[in-house]
Amino acid sequence: LAEVLSRRCVIMRLVDFSYERYQKALRQSAGAVVIILPKNMSTMPQDIVQQFMELEPEMLATETIVPVYFALEDDELLSIYTQTLTTSSSQGSSSAAEVLIHTATANGFQMVTSGAQSKAVSDWAITSLEGRLAGTGGEDLPTIVLVAHYDSFGVAPWLSYGADSNGSGVSMLLELARLFSRLYTYKRTHAGYNLLFFVSGGGKFNYQGTKRWLEDNLDHTDSSLLQDNVAFVLCLDTLGNGDSLHLHVSKPPKEGTTQYALLKELETVASSQYPEVKFSMVHKKINLADDTLAWEHERFGIRRLPAFTLSHLNSHREAQRSSIMDVRSVKLSRNTKLIAESLARVIYNLTEKGAPGDLQIFTEQMQVQEEQLSSVVDWLTAQPRAAQLVDKDSSVVSTLEYHLGHYLKDVRRHYVKADKRDPEFVFYDQLKQTMNAYRVKPAIFDLLLAVCIAAYLGVIYLAIQHFGVLYSVVRRITASKTKQH
Repeated sequence: LAEVLSRRCVIMRLVDFSYERYQKALRQSAGAVVIILPKNMSTMPQDIVQQFMELEPEMLATETIVPVYFALEDDELLSIYTQTLTTSSSQGSSSAAEVLIHTATANGFQMVTSGAQSKAVSDWAITSLEGRLAGTGGEDLPTIVLVAHYDSFGVAPWLSYGADSNGSGVSMLLELARLFSRLYTYKRTHAGYNLLFFVSGGGKFNYQGTKRWLEDNLDHTDSSLLQDNVAFVLCLDTLGNGDSLHLHVSKPPKEGTTQYALLKELETVASSQYPEVKFSMVHKKINLADDTLAWEHERFGIRRLPAFTLSHLNSHREAQRSSIMDVRSVKLSRNTKLIAESLARVIYNLTEKGAPGDLQIFTEQMQVQEEQLSSVVDWLTAQPRAAQLVDKDSSVVSTLEYHLGHYLKDVRRHYVKADKRDPEFVFYDQLKQTMNAYRVKPAIFDLLLAVCIAAYLGVIYLAIQHFGVLYSVVRRITASKTKQH
């Protein structure tokens, strides 16, 4: 706030935040920057949310020696902000004397953080989960794989709740597991497809959980559903908002394949049952020269497995995929219905059997449970899920494992740790610290107080000296009069 920021702590509210102010604080070597976020970020105006989302990648990419903190607002923090703002604004007064007096008498705050220097965490295990529903009708059945990563990401890990990315994908995967487990319970609706469900960890770190899972299944075992007859892999990512649905592919599916059937069924269900949804296919080749992959399906594409990612986002570069502002998911129920209907039409070959496009399978007792979807998203967003916060003993992992076990068979965990010699990812501790604010007077107050005390003592000294001289004169006069008498 002040012009000279050296050794000052700069405090900004989100509504007043701008990249220019942030850069100014960094250039002038501020002691620290504290950005105050509202407790309920879903109430923030969408333009402010969007602006901050777009700035987060820049903040993450900027190297700085200035510590940057994010804090949720409360009465005490807002009081400190208001007093600091009042003090700094007084520096624009026209009278130098007024500035001096206000500066000397105003309250200041000394901000002190507790905690050691951040250091790398060794042997951190990223956990992923798998479960399956076995098909019926033969041994060499085709397998459909459904995937969603559960971790979130943002500029402040402890504030990364990831409602849309990817709480929506995980919630949808659990609901699809529930729906198809019920269909596979009955002989009449037990289909000739194996369904393999995978909840991956480390999605925000180049899909490390998926990479290890593929290595375990394709390189280190002789028996795996991924080695046999994979119809397609469908990755669910950011599906909680918007009126668009995009099927991201690395290689367009060929006509006559199961992958092409899924594409056509998504088009059919969207146009017949949900005309407000604009469905399209987005083709992007895998770029192995990039540091990170664009979408999770590319991990499977590298291993020559047919795979897609469904998302309401048109591009992998959209800001809300990695933002602490990702706290809303309002279209999840509709999108879940659309995808469930499309999958069922593929699995039961309904189009070839002459079923109309507006036929709804999941109705009445088999309908998508909106309340359950919402409750799962609420549970997921009640805690930060940054990968460096979710260890193998986390309640996030154990609860997901419980829900998968309720619907699926052979639920198992898979772990991945960073290679000690050439790590692909490194996590650090000290992601959350306590900052104490001590009310203090400015240094000039001590100086002025010392001057006032010195002046006071000087006046007392002069008064005593003056009184002593006056007393001596009076004594001489008195003595002289006594002699005359």
